[in-house]
Amino acid sequence: MIDDAIDHVEIRGDGRLFVRPATQNFSLIYRAALEVGWDPASQSLFGPKPREWTYPMWFGQILAAAATEYGVRLTLTSQTTWMNIPDRLQAEIADPDQWKGPKA
Repeated sequence: MIDDAIDHVEIRGDGRLFVRPATQNFSLIYRAALEVGWDPASQSLFGPKPREWTYPMWFGQILAAAATEYGVRLTLTSQTTWMNIPDRLQAEIADPDQWKGPKA
């Protein structure tokens, strides 16, 4: 498994969550059919605007897609920048327990 830091996490005006890795490129991630895409302009992975899933769940999906399809473990660091994400939601996104969704 290759480790790469997450450089930037952002919720864009259209509601989509973008995650920019520090070094890796995931241009063919769409092949995984996990609703995760790659934006070449921002060099970021992204998910759709949340419907049934929460932002933390989409964050987990993005990380899982990178790990299963590319063998890359993306990790939040103290250097990760956040844009348009309130502190409470940042904490939820950073909590791996939240990536799995509601518990039964």
